[in-house]
Amino acid sequence: MNKQNGAFLSIASNSILVIFKISAGISMNSISVISEGIHSSIDLIASLIAFFSIKKASKSEDKDHPFGHGKYENVSGFVEALLILFAGIIIVYESLNKLFSGSSIENIHSGLLIMFISTVINLIISLNILRISKKEKSIALEADALHLLTDVFTSFGVFAGLIVLKITGLRIFDSISAIIVASLIIKTSISLVKKSMKDLVDSRLSSEDIGKILDIIKKYPEVKSYHKLRTRKSGYTREIDLHLLVDSDYSLIEAHNLCNFIEKDIKTIFPDSNTLIHVEPYHQ
Repeated sequence: MNKQNGAFLSIASNSILVIFKISAGISMNSISVISEGIHSSIDLIASLIAFFSIKKASKSEDKDHPFGHGKYENVSGFVEALLILFAGIIIVYESLNKLFSGSSIENIHSGLLIMFISTVINLIISLNILRISKKEKSIALEADALHLLTDVFTSFGVFAGLIVLKITGLRIFDSISAIIVASLIIKTSISLVKKSMKDLVDSRLSSEDIGKILDIIKKYPEVKSYHKLRTRKSGYTREIDLHLLVDSDYSLIEAHNLCNFIEKDIKTIFPDSNTLIHVEPYHQ
């Protein structure tokens, strides 16, 4: 299954869950179940954003985008994170409002059934999409999978809260469950904002990735030194730019061949990468 199919799977599952959760929540008058419906609604919007961003990011380079369209995935991840944060704030507000409204909750059994089904479906689909995102190196799809995985824990939290509510009869547990859901949602959104922003502002690659690049350079005794190593990510593509110093009597053909060997080695460990090497003469 490719990235676009993974995103479509997320859209389909979220659409079904939104209908069931919100319908059950309204019939029960339960803020925790309604909050889960809101969560899934935001996940649905995020899935749609991920689907179209992946489609756009997969386009090849053109005149206006010489480095490709990979950044669309980073933008998608950032927008999805903001949407989730917004959903979390709404749920907290509604939970506190419901806590002091004094309304009762009805038909708890239907809520328990919906939350249990939701937990199982989201667990299966989120793990499947997460596997695809790792294989395809898609940050947009990874963000989508993490949203669904968060939904697994929140759905189970609401399920547990409804059980406690059924046993104790204390309405406060409905609002407490919803606030816990919101807290997890907000935590996830903050993490996603940080991750997507890192690539949007062209932060360097990880120390591990840079270490692999340096190991390749050190393999070649012809390279006397290097400097101006610059790295960044655009979607799943790594952009690498560096200056190499070689003996001043090195021929142009030899220098060209050396660069080709190094670029090929980098491409071996980072298949989705673009490397630009500038050669300079080394003087002792």
